[in-house]
Amino acid sequence: MKQNLTRLTGVFLAGILLFTVSVWADSALPDLKGRKVIAVTGNDYTPLNFIDPKTGKAVGWEYDAVNEIGRRLNCRIEWKVSAWDTMMAAVRNGQFDVGMDGITITAERKKQVDFSTPYMVSQQFMLVRADEKRFSTAEAFKKDEKLLIGAQTGTTNFYVAVYDVLDGDESNPRIKLFENFGPVVQALLIGDVDMVLMDAASSRGYIGAHAGKLKTVGGPLGTEDFGFIFKPGSDLVAPFNAAITAMKADGFLDELNTKWFFEYNK
Repeated sequence: MKQNLTRLTGVFLAGILLFTVSVWADSALPDLKGRKVIAVTGNDYTPLNFIDPKTGKAVGWEYDAVNEIGRRLNCRIEWKVSAWDTMMAAVRNGQFDVGMDGITITAERKKQVDFSTPYMVSQQFMLVRADEKRFSTAEAFKKDEKLLIGAQTGTTNFYVAVYDVLDGDESNPRIKLFENFGPVVQALLIGDVDMVLMDAASSRGYIGAHAGKLKTVGGPLGTEDFGFIFKPGSDLVAPFNAAITAMKADGFLDELNTKWFFEYNK
């Protein structure tokens, strides 16, 4: 009994310490004094941002993260939806204050928009149908000229397909292009393509959403950092960075990883 009481006391004190650290971290963050911040995403990248088929509501890791940033910075987040191929230009031109859609931080994109500090590290994996037995490596996929890759135009998945899996030809007919990411996965499910490149986190989301129909094969094909995007010179970059740093330190981002990558589709 005494031993159990000691354990409970330790858990209680740890909880108080975590709460105290969280409150202190929030109080040390910039106060945006109720400012409206227009956030945009694509609702097409499970589990980062998507429409929950059970509820019809827009949900996901990025929604939860940015809503929490808004709470911590004392700003009002207003959500909008945009297609991937117009999102970056719209943010750059000031139509939206912050954008996200699992956007990889690259030197080329930094010429167009400002990025936050990375909020997630991603690696690309080959997502295939559950009964796939023809290949298990990028090399084997490349050798079989009958095999097709599905990709979204202008994304990291597309460029990894071109330069890490195939021959470096961006017009290679073995790559079937789609405007949005959701239809890419549907094309895989019905057999119109044979493989889709996707980060490990989103792969787990799609595998969970389509139980018994999908799997990943092979090892990682690259490591990337995801970041939020802003208009060049935006005064929101520093506050968002401060909030991301605080959320990493107090474990909030780890909680989101558990919620969306491991528990959502149980």
